[in-house]
Amino acid sequence: MTRLIVWRHGNTDWNAANRVQGQLDVPLNELGHDQARAAAPLLAALRPDAIVASDLSRAAETAATLAALTGLPVRTDARLRERHFGQWQGLHLTEAAERFPEEYARWRAGDPDPGADLEPLHDLGERVGAALQEAADAAPGGTVVIATHGGGSRQGIGRLLGWDTAVLRTVGSLANCHWTELRHDDVRGWQLRAHNVGLITAPVAVDAV
Repeated sequence: MTRLIVWRHGNTDWNAANRVQGQLDVPLNELGHDQARAAAPLLAALRPDAIVASDLSRAAETAATLAALTGLPVRTDARLRERHFGQWQGLHLTEAAERFPEEYARWRAGDPDPGADLEPLHDLGERVGAALQEAADAAPGGTVVIATHGGGSRQGIGRLLGWDTAVLRTVGSLANCHWTELRHDDVRGWQLRAHNVGLITAPVAVDAV
C-alpha cells in the first residue's frame, strides 16, 4: 500500500491578512516556521521514503523542516504550486471583491472558472493530481510527504479520488501545516484515510488563497 501525506505549508503574513498569494512567492512568517517545526516530528514518525514540495518558498521551507529531521532530500515540482489567481494576486480579498464584483461572486458561489484570469479548477486539479500521482509512482509501497498549498491540494486530491467540484466544495480547507492522508492499493485504488490532521488549530483563509 502506498501512502501520500499532502501537507499544507505554514502560515505567512499574507495568510494572516487574507491577501491573495496564488503563485506569488511569499515566505513563511515566524508562526509558519513554528508550525512547521511542531508538525515535522509527527510526520517523521511516519517514516517517509520521499519528500516532494512546491517550488514556492513557503512550501519548500515547510518541507525543509521535515528534511532536517529525516535526512531525506526535497525534490521540488512546480506543478504543485497554488492556483494562479490571475488579476487578484497581491490583492486583499476585500479589494478583489470591490474591483471584480461579478467574478468574486461567481468564485464564492463555487464557479470553477469565474474569470479575472483565475486558473480553472479543472486545470488546477489536472496538474496537481498528475504531480501527486507521479510522486506516488516513484515510491510504490512507501510513504511520500508532499508539501504544497491549500487550494491546489484539495483539487489534486479530488483528481486522484475521482471527486467532482460539487463534492470537493463540501471538504473543508486545510489549516496551515495540517495534512490529508491518502492510501492506494491495487484493489480499491485511492482512498481518503484522514483530513486536516495536525497539532495547531487556527483560522483558515477563505479557500486557502
